[in-house]
Amino acid sequence: MPLPIQEDYQPIANYGVVGDLNTVALVGMDGSIDFMCFPRFDSPTIFASLLDRKKGGRFLVAPLLNDANHKQIYLPESNILLTRFLSHDGVGEVSDFMPITETCPKNDLVRRAKCVRGEIVFRMVFAPRFDYARADHEIRQISDSEFHFLSRGPDRTALRLRIFSGCEDGVPITLKEGAACAEFRLCAGENVAFVMEALGDECADSPSTSEDFVSSSFKQTVNYWRSWLSRMKYSGRWHDMMERSALTLKLLVSEPHGSIVAAPTFGLPEEIGGSRNWDYRYTWIRDASFTLYALIRLGYTKEAENFMGWMEARCRELADGRSLNIMYGIDGRHDLKEEDLSHLEGYRGSRPVRVGNGAYDQLQLDIYGELMDSVYMYDKFAEPISYDLWMNLRKLIDWVCENYDQPDEGIWEVRGGRQKFLFSRVMCWVAVDRGIRLALKRSLPAPMDRWMKARDRMYFDVFEKFWNPQVGAFMQFEGSDALDAASLLMPLIKFISPKDPRWLSHMKAVEKQLVDDSLVYRYHNLHSPDGLHGTEGTFSMCSFWFVECLSRAGDVEKARFYFEKMQGYANHLGLYAEELGRSGEHLGNFPQAFTHLGLISAAFDLDRRLGNKG
Repeated sequence: MPLPIQEDYQPIANYGVVGDLNTVALVGMDGSIDFMCFPRFDSPTIFASLLDRKKGGRFLVAPLLNDANHKQIYLPESNILLTRFLSHDGVGEVSDFMPITETCPKNDLVRRAKCVRGEIVFRMVFAPRFDYARADHEIRQISDSEFHFLSRGPDRTALRLRIFSGCEDGVPITLKEGAACAEFRLCAGENVAFVMEALGDECADSPSTSEDFVSSSFKQTVNYWRSWLSRMKYSGRWHDMMERSALTLKLLVSEPHGSIVAAPTFGLPEEIGGSRNWDYRYTWIRDASFTLYALIRLGYTKEAENFMGWMEARCRELADGRSLNIMYGIDGRHDLKEEDLSHLEGYRGSRPVRVGNGAYDQLQLDIYGELMDSVYMYDKFAEPISYDLWMNLRKLIDWVCENYDQPDEGIWEVRGGRQKFLFSRVMCWVAVDRGIRLALKRSLPAPMDRWMKARDRMYFDVFEKFWNPQVGAFMQFEGSDALDAASLLMPLIKFISPKDPRWLSHMKAVEKQLVDDSLVYRYHNLHSPDGLHGTEGTFSMCSFWFVECLSRAGDVEKARFYFEKMQGYANHLGLYAEELGRSGEHLGNFPQAFTHLGLISAAFDLDRRLGNKG
């Protein structure tokens, strides 16, 4: 049997995600898993045909049906994915999930093929490619239903593939070109399951040896997700979208560490064929306040507490003389050295494919405001912070008071040189302001006079150095005549009233220059050179920020109209990539946590202001 190669790349929007709070797999509507890092979010890939259709590796389970319609849904209130193939010749279904149990600390991936109607031939291709498709591997056949795949690369990854056959003829496996392949026939009601798991000594008696493993783990995983979702405290409008956003955010949480990745992917382009292709499999300090806000508002205080613990560990490092990174590995490591995977062609030829992130050691002053805002919210809505954390935060605020006026790379991590950015100045104000509020609320010791003077200097700086009366708007950086959608956060973090006349004027300028229908560009890179080639799409999280600004300003009907139009840009499962292209195609890493955080925040505010209106 020849090893099938994908003929073309699927749209980014054609994927769903399944995961186990350690990593995720992207499952296409054609039944192919085309991206998966293993065993953690930031581990090398084992499947990456999304980034190179020939070399990347994939895990295909799909029926051989002519002219089949493909449909993909999540089992309600869960992260279990069903992909259906419907044709006159028969109906097939593939169920995908990663079990979440406490029985064994392994990463299992379960794929179950089922014939719903008729008689269907399915094809299976298990073609892992280890260490970002750089390492060779060997295959060991243990039995007709068990195969081991052992990387010869530095990752030393070892996988076991088990087959559970529920059909009369079984599943004959052929080993070819480093892959396990099969074609098998299923009649109505029959099913075959494939289980991939890590092969190691830490759990010699794997639960997958049990004949009822697939059915029992399916039930346990359904129960886990439904039990987790039952804790959600939101009962307003757009409940289904809020549920899906909450479930998506949970999938991006690293359970062992309490951190959350910005997205589980790398290398997906902001422009097809372009070079703006980044690795988002890390935890940004910037996301902290938005993440904690969303988790606390939704009722997930345990997750907020775990994330706060992760951030407190980063703050303890300040006592050792370290500076605060803008991002960290999920385990808190600092060095995220960037490298190009030159052997991969990139999604639809979008190169280079990068792993690591060279922005990790940039100076981005806004992160101090986001950190302090998240600490303030956690102290207010969850638990009072500790003495040791406060002592470290005092040092951080003192540093901000002395250094807030430095040029930096800013929220968008530009690579064209440092500037004195508006948003960085505003968030330095937030850092000091939240420190003052915390000290007053908790009677914590602090140099209040010095902090208040610094906070007031920053406040007046924004109006004196960034306000352009000719444009009637706040400029992106000192001396610039360009606008920046990051400014939309100013009323959200309480720097300015959402009904202040200057702010309403700024909103009009933003809408004129950066808004296209309901979609918002973060800035126009032709007017705001960022040191990078090419263009990009609209940023979906900025669109949700704009919605919330409209809502807070009192224009709730327009905000609702834009919010519901934005829902129409989600993919078939309610998931969002980072950006949208000119034809509404999803671009950038997928799914992006920040976009779903923005959706949650906008929905909360808009639903509250709509009240009992229809």
